[in-house]
Amino acid sequence: MAIPGGLPPCPLPGVPPVPSPPSTRPPPGARGRFHLGPGQSRARVLPPRVFEHLNVVEALQEFWQMKQSRGADLKNGALVVYEMVPSNSPPYVCYVTLPGGSCFGSFQFCPTKAEARRSAAKIALMNSVFNEHPSRRITDEFIEKSVSEALASFNGNREEADNPNTGIGAFRFMLESNKGKSMLEFQELMTVFQLLHWNGSLKAMRERQCSRQEVLAHYSHRALDDDIRNQMAMDWVNREQNSPGALSRELASTERELDEARLAGKELRFHKEKKDILMLAAGQLGSILEEPTMSQWDYKLKADFFFQCRIQL
Repeated sequence: MAIPGGLPPCPLPGVPPVPSPPSTRPPPGARGRFHLGPGQSRARVLPPRVFEHLNVVEALQEFWQMKQSRGADLKNGALVVYEMVPSNSPPYVCYVTLPGGSCFGSFQFCPTKAEARRSAAKIALMNSVFNEHPSRRITDEFIEKSVSEALASFNGNREEADNPNTGIGAFRFMLESNKGKSMLEFQELMTVFQLLHWNGSLKAMRERQCSRQEVLAHYSHRALDDDIRNQMAMDWVNREQNSPGALSRELASTERELDEARLAGKELRFHKEKKDILMLAAGQLGSILEEPTMSQWDYKLKADFFFQCRIQL
């Protein structure tokens, strides 16, 4: 198993999966049915008239340009990227990726491609705006509340939270390292670790005796790039070669999860990245299968030699 990002071996204990962040309370004055937990949006419950006279595609782009002009650290610029799922008939599906990496999708039945684009922009705009609320910032109070909820969920004790060699301790370390950031920004970081866990990379690091601190320090400052995706894809190529059908089963499961999350209005980057990695693996596997074997090359060389001899005769 290749370890994405080239993390060097290290001598301390292993690395379990990092817990997902617990949900936050709704902002003061907000109704419970409009509350959005991390990665769990519900734009479809809002009255349609909220967006009736708003060009949501234009508004979303202007929102991120405004954030950039006010000093937001957008390493890849303020461009909002749309991706339409190829289809010749409705319902049409569109995904939108925000400058920070968060991804949302059309959550309604969309009879046209333009409507699918608007639907994706609508959910992304609502999350972008709501993410600016102070309740979505990681503060000392939020960290204590989150750690307490995590301890209750995993039946842990307070000593675990103070020990960086435990899963809860690693979770606290991640929260404290991202103090002041928004929940969308934190979710983007968590996506990297979710993918590492899903792909089996964390298990491989544990077998190499890497510490949690080493892994967190390495990947907390490493963006999800093509190198990581290619290495994960090659892991799935190897799995498919060792266990035929593993890739197609995982892809089918991932597509179901992606559709369910999209229709529920959730943040989609983890599911979308999984699908993209699996599709990349399928493409790499196809290229490997299409490459001639040594016997095929030998036959081709002999045929070419025979054909050249006939021409000379």
